[in-house]
Amino acid sequence: MPEKHLFEYAVIRVVPRVEREEFLNVGVILYCSAQGFLQTRYELNEPRLRAFSPELDLEELKERLRAFERICAGRREGGPIGQLPVASRFRWLTAARSTVVQTSAVHPGLCTDAPTTLDRLYLQLVQ
Repeated sequence: MPEKHLFEYAVIRVVPRVEREEFLNVGVILYCSAQGFLQTRYELNEPRLRAFSPELDLEELKERLRAFERICAGRREGGPIGQLPVASRFRWLTAARSTVVQTSAVHPGLCTDAPTTLDRLYLQLVQ
């Protein structure tokens, strides 16, 4: 039986008007220390987002989500945060914030394959 590893994940949400606390799930970020894995998967359903909030700047939203990808990858393109250790990058990305892009609380689980788990969570929580 394959060994199971602890992972943590959070749902990435678009919150157009923070004061209303309404949101749409658009992605998932998953961290598994044992597998050295930190990755995000997201998709912007533009018609759904426009119906939810016509004033949303979708280009700005796309850039914010691309920043999540760059920080997860840990390259220089991720800026100073992208140069931090993997666990610190995950904690920074999932920290509470009052912006149009937010994350849910962090949830734990066990997995044998982090990429497969990320795909499964994405399908369950976003699609």
